[in-house]
Amino acid sequence: MTFHTLGIETSCDETAASVLGDTSTIMSSVVSSQIDMHARYGGVVPEIASRAHVELITPVVADALGEAGVEGKDIDLVAATSGPGLIGALLVGLSAAKALALVWDVPFIGVNHLEAHLYASFLEEPDLEFPLVVLLVSGGHTMLIEMRGFGDFEILGSTVDDAAGEAFDKVARYLGMPYPGGPEIDRLAMQGDPQSIKFPRPMRNEGLDFSFSGLKTAVVNHVRKNPDVSAEDVAASFQEAAVDVLLTKAERAVERVGAKGLCLGGGVAANSQLRERALDLSISKGIQVYLPSRSMCTDNAAMVAAAGRRRFVDDGPSSLWLGADPSLKLTS
Repeated sequence: MTFHTLGIETSCDETAASVLGDTSTIMSSVVSSQIDMHARYGGVVPEIASRAHVELITPVVADALGEAGVEGKDIDLVAATSGPGLIGALLVGLSAAKALALVWDVPFIGVNHLEAHLYASFLEEPDLEFPLVVLLVSGGHTMLIEMRGFGDFEILGSTVDDAAGEAFDKVARYLGMPYPGGPEIDRLAMQGDPQSIKFPRPMRNEGLDFSFSGLKTAVVNHVRKNPDVSAEDVAASFQEAAVDVLLTKAERAVERVGAKGLCLGGGVAANSQLRERALDLSISKGIQVYLPSRSMCTDNAAMVAAAGRRRFVDDGPSSLWLGADPSLKLTS
């Protein structure tokens, strides 16, 4: 008999719900984006995000159940993101998940949003072999993680200042591009010369930690000194530098731990140049590279459901007293 898990994700500006038929069968995945609401402000406004989640959570869950062809009585577990993220946004998803678990008389489990990203590749490649290195790159986090098994992982390196996605957004904003900046940089870079400007590669040859603040500052300084420079060339050269650092360190991590493959995760993993260069790395170095579809890279509830199902099997349900933790750390 199929075990159905309902996943709910509301950590930032996307209201998402998904039904999994087992640990990797996606029966539905519904995501309602708030991009248009926040675009006029140039970034996510927490209060607006929270209010939008309140309005959207019920119809999004209903759509996920309908798309999966199931009803509340068919759900066996409800999983929801408990952190990290925006406190108000997290509380909406957690409250909804607990209420549904109570009404349906099924277990509830809280999920670490970062851990959920580790499972994105498994939703489409369930037979991946451990150990793996996951390059988790998003607007708020940049990490290299060794996965020795489900629920057994270790952070190998992380950013000491700006996350890669944050740097993409800040550079885009400085160049006058609309929110969200990452996809705009990606689009503009396709029209530029990535070798035209030699931007620095901070900490490229040092360990497994990252730093992108200096790269962002270098871009700003270059544009100030050269106001007529092509925005396309700036975007392409900046993106080239960032991707170079990310994959140089990812390759180093794979070699250090003897990993059988490299997985990408997080919103920046949807970047065209990063995906293309990762595949080049696979060909040139013989490293198995797994790229989740773009819909599984960005925030979604399928990965939350998958992580929740795994955690439930290993640790059992969470208490209904579990609170939201906007600064939740990634621990195995």
